[in-house]
Amino acid sequence: MTSLLVRPHAPDAQGKVLEVTPESAGWDHVGFRVHKLAKGQGLEANTGDREHCLVLLSGHATVTSGEHRWEDIGERMDIFEKIPPYAVYLPDGVSFSVEATTDLELAVCSAPGKGNHAPRLITPDQVKRSTRGTGTNTRHIQDILPETEPADSLLVVEVYTPAGNWSSYPPHKHDVDNLPEESILEETYYHRLNPSQGFAFQRVYTDDRSLDETMAVEDGCCVMVPRGYHPAGTPHGYELYYLNVMAGPKRKWKFQNDPAHEWIVKQ
Repeated sequence: MTSLLVRPHAPDAQGKVLEVTPESAGWDHVGFRVHKLAKGQGLEANTGDREHCLVLLSGHATVTSGEHRWEDIGERMDIFEKIPPYAVYLPDGVSFSVEATTDLELAVCSAPGKGNHAPRLITPDQVKRSTRGTGTNTRHIQDILPETEPADSLLVVEVYTPAGNWSSYPPHKHDVDNLPEESILEETYYHRLNPSQGFAFQRVYTDDRSLDETMAVEDGCCVMVPRGYHPAGTPHGYELYYLNVMAGPKRKWKFQNDPAHEWIVKQ
């Protein structure tokens, strides 16, 4: 078992099946957890000193925070329908509740907040969709909370990688404060596989190989990327989804490819 791989566990009283905190990860910014709630089940929490982005991975829910109430939001009932999700942005310092109006898989993404933005609903039509790469490097992007949309720290995006393809490839990193060339961003990858009995691989490594771990990722696992390059690949027959959460000292996504593999995008 690698220290960068977090596996899901049985749900607790509020349906939590997986959690990464700055303390458990040994870093400063990104927090991530997943709740699986049965219809009628709910959770209550406070954002504390962290802004949150609640992503409805599948199912419907009513989300309430103060005077804000979003009733029975949600559309896709399975992640692999590929419909962009509903999400809710919440600033630091607010209480909120979530009630599942169907069975619900909910991602709670968090990072340090500065109180600069009001709660808001993010609807599927606001999620920009794009495709990157060619051939077996093709993957499909749905930007939930990109840097072009208001937030203090969080960047949230989901990616679909077709069976047999590579993603986050060629290997790239964002661990040096060298803007505008590169920024420092911690990152989590929450992986789902279709069909669910599948597996994928993710490697996290640095130039000097002081960090170099390759993980067999199964459905529902999370990989932490504190630094270094972090490509992922999925075998024939199994489609890979992952939800990325990024945050760092500056809310900018600027990366550098591994020089050894830069030629792949320069052909």
